[in-house]
Amino acid sequence: MPRDSLIAQAARVAWKDLRIELRSREIAYTMAFFGGLLVVVFSFAFPKDPVVARAAAPGMLWVAIAFAGTIGLGRAFDRERENDTMRALLLAPVPRLAVFLGKAVAIAVLVIAVAAVVTPLLALFLSVPLFDHAGPLVLVLVLGALGFATVGSVFAATLLKVRSRDVLLPVILYPLLVPLFVAGTGTTAALLADEVDLGRAWYWIEFLGVYDTAFLVLSLWIFESLVIE
Repeated sequence: MPRDSLIAQAARVAWKDLRIELRSREIAYTMAFFGGLLVVVFSFAFPKDPVVARAAAPGMLWVAIAFAGTIGLGRAFDRERENDTMRALLLAPVPRLAVFLGKAVAIAVLVIAVAAVVTPLLALFLSVPLFDHAGPLVLVLVLGALGFATVGSVFAATLLKVRSRDVLLPVILYPLLVPLFVAGTGTTAALLADEVDLGRAWYWIEFLGVYDTAFLVLSLWIFESLVIE
């Protein structure tokens, strides 16, 4: 099948998920509310000290993205299970890789949307200059969302019919995402340092790009075998 056909089919799967979400807004509102709630709790838990805030903000940002993203990831695939549409997608005359790519893109869009809510709130409540270097920050958030969605989609689809999937998903997922969170917090910390270290920030961004590429290739390789019943 030509490459453009695979991309077109993946785009249709992604648009199907996003169109459903635009109508219901169930997952987006839940993720945004939970992420915002975490930021509020964090802001009260730490003293209003600029030094402490700059040191704590990177961890707060990526913890909020991780937890909110996990909720959205699980709910997105629960929707397929409840409506029994995952089987229909896998039996449809499209490559299963297109199903994987479409689901991953839709989840990445939701994670990016949550990051777009959480980041300004964090900057506001902690008074940290997160947007002084907006370009590298946006890039690392997008790469982080893509990596999270890529790895998460594989295991969420694999655990779809497992009874204890809500417990198993984060247990399996988070160890694999440790390098992603280290790179994300490393980049954000470099951008918030008293003396901004752009060299260190770009090092972690390049690392995250390699991480995303490696897991994308691995996911494309193993996804079909994992979802075969």
